[in-house]
Amino acid sequence: MLTEFEQLNPEEVNILTDVIPLITILIGGADGELDHDELDWAKKVAEIRTYNSPDRLKNYYKLVGESYDVRLKQYLGDLPKSTEERTSAISDILSKVNDILPKLEEEYRKEIYDSYITFADHVAKASGGFLRFLNVSKEEKDLMNLPMINEIV
Repeated sequence: MLTEFEQLNPEEVNILTDVIPLITILIGGADGELDHDELDWAKKVAEIRTYNSPDRLKNYYKLVGESYDVRLKQYLGDLPKSTEERTSAISDILSKVNDILPKLEEEYRKEIYDSYITFADHVAKASGGFLRFLNVSKEEKDLMNLPMINEIV
């Protein structure tokens, strides 16, 4: 267990570790197509963050990595296939983060929130455009700032 998560119960820890696979599906599938490039890129970004993040976030991303593939596949199988219904279901799950983040130390809460936003940005830019990068659809753009999670300033 991460020292930053000591005050959280196991369900809250699970929700926070599921945020990354959920963002992958939310943003990658926002335009109705969740392609392999987006899935592969999201996984690479999550892996890179295990060694290229502020120290406290490295451990968070290592924890995410322990269940990322399993949880991603589970969510892909369990979530609705309709883009609108899937987006709504993921938004409902992600909104639970609003009750969890305030339990974390202030600086860490900001770091983790910012990492969610930048992760969403990376997933959105993973397909399309020049060399299949940097083209963001309107649907992805509408969700990139994760409006269901309260901004941490």
